[in-house]
Amino acid sequence: MFKEFKEFALKGNLVDLAVGFILGGAFGTIVTSLVNDIMMPPLGMLMGGVDFADLFISLNGTEYVSLVAATEAGAPVIAYGKFINAVISFVIMALALFFVIKGMNTLKKKEEAAPPPAPPRQEVLLEEIRNLLAKNQ
Repeated sequence: MFKEFKEFALKGNLVDLAVGFILGGAFGTIVTSLVNDIMMPPLGMLMGGVDFADLFISLNGTEYVSLVAATEAGAPVIAYGKFINAVISFVIMALALFFVIKGMNTLKKKEEAAPPPAPPRQEVLLEEIRNLLAKNQ
């Protein structure tokens, strides 16, 4: 049973899937950092110093200084700033995956479109001999 499990676990597809999953998680972390740490601060400055992560609506009608203060007070909130960050992260991730898949598809098309190699000279000569013999009979 252990031998069967070992064969299953070490198959190329399963290992490739595991590597892809780990790299996908790491890539997601990079995209999240790109959005939260690099893109949103300048965008917030352009919009008058707004920190998107702190944009929220308090549902109980009480004013809070920040989202952290509202959640610490146990107030129900709609944290739409975090949602905006998540949407931007998703769009960047989707674009990156689109370009990767588009590149892979382009490479596959080039491989498929390549004409088959010419037959070896020996085969061409043998075909000619066969055709001459068939013609003489």
